[in-house]
Amino acid sequence: MKAIVITEPDAPEVLQIRERERPRPTASEVLIKVYAAGVNRPDVFQRKGNYPPPPGAPQDIPGLEVAGVIEETGADVTGWKVGDRVCALLAGGGYAEYAPAQAAHCLPIPASMDYAQAASLPETVFTVWHNVFQRGRLQAGERFLVHGGSSGIGITAIQLGKAFGAKVFVTAGSDEKCAACNALGADISINYKTSDFEEVLKKLGLDVILDMVGGDYIPKNLRLLQEEGRLVFINTMKGSKVKGADEVDFGLIMRKRLTVTGSTLRNRDCAFKAALTSDIQKNVWPVLEQGLFKPVIAQTFPMTEAAKAHALMETSDHIGKIILLNEWS
Repeated sequence: MKAIVITEPDAPEVLQIRERERPRPTASEVLIKVYAAGVNRPDVFQRKGNYPPPPGAPQDIPGLEVAGVIEETGADVTGWKVGDRVCALLAGGGYAEYAPAQAAHCLPIPASMDYAQAASLPETVFTVWHNVFQRGRLQAGERFLVHGGSSGIGITAIQLGKAFGAKVFVTAGSDEKCAACNALGADISINYKTSDFEEVLKKLGLDVILDMVGGDYIPKNLRLLQEEGRLVFINTMKGSKVKGADEVDFGLIMRKRLTVTGSTLRNRDCAFKAALTSDIQKNVWPVLEQGLFKPVIAQTFPMTEAAKAHALMETSDHIGKIILLNEWS
C-alpha cells in the first residue's frame, strides 16, 4: 500500500509517500480501507519528534482518526462485517491506504455524513466526551468555558455543550473565529487578542473550563471558577508551568473546593478506549443523528499533500478540522 511517512523529524516537507506492506488485522482488529483521515495537532508534534507513538502503533505513519470501509475482519471480531462504513480512533497509521483498528474502537458513520465529515469526529469527540463530560462532569444549566473555540476540539465542545444544555463561552484569536463560534451556538465569544477574557467573564462564575493553553491562563482559570468548579487540561500550548508575576493560589483551590484534572488519550489502553467508544455510541451518536452536531471542515487536501495540511495546522488560521482525502482509494 501507499502511506505518508515521517522520513525524519523536521518541517512538514518530511512527510513523503512510501510503499509499505498492507497490514493484516489481528484477531481483535478490522482493516479499514481509508477514504479520509483527520489531521490533528498531535500529528504535528509526532512529525517534529516530540510525541512518540505508543508501543505497537506505526512509528512513522501519523494519523489518529480515519473513516472508510471495512476490508477485512479479525478472527474474533463480531458486530462488524466487510463493507461496513466506519470511523475509528487509532493510535497511529491513519495517513495510508489501509489502517488496522481495534474493532471495539470503531463507530458507524451516520447516514447523513460523508467520509470527510466522519473522519473529523473520533479524535475530537473522544477527547471532549471524556474530558468535559466524564472528567469535568458538565451538566445541563452549567456555565462552560472553552479555550480555542475555533479548533477541532473547540467546535466539538461548543456543539456538545449546547446539545446537553450548558451555557457555553469561548475564547478565539480573531473576530472571524469568534463569529464562527457564535454561529455554532456559543453564548459569548471573546477575542483574546483584543480583550482580557478574565475581565469579561469574572462576574459569571464558571462551572467547567476546558483548557488547551496552560501558561498564564492557569491562574485566570482558577479565579474564574465558582465553588465546586472543574478545570480540565488537554494540552498546555503556552507551557505547563506558570511564568511571571501571576502565581497559582492553591489556597483558592481549597477554599472553592475546585477540581483540577486532565488527560491524554493516545496512550490509554484498549479496554479504556473500548468502554469510551461504547459510551460515545450510546450518548453522543444520537446527538449527531438528530442533527444537533455538525462537523466543520476547514479544508481538505489530497493525502499526497499532507505537508500542506500540516503547514496550515501550524498557522492556526483555520476554523474547524483539516482532512486528508485518500486519492488512492
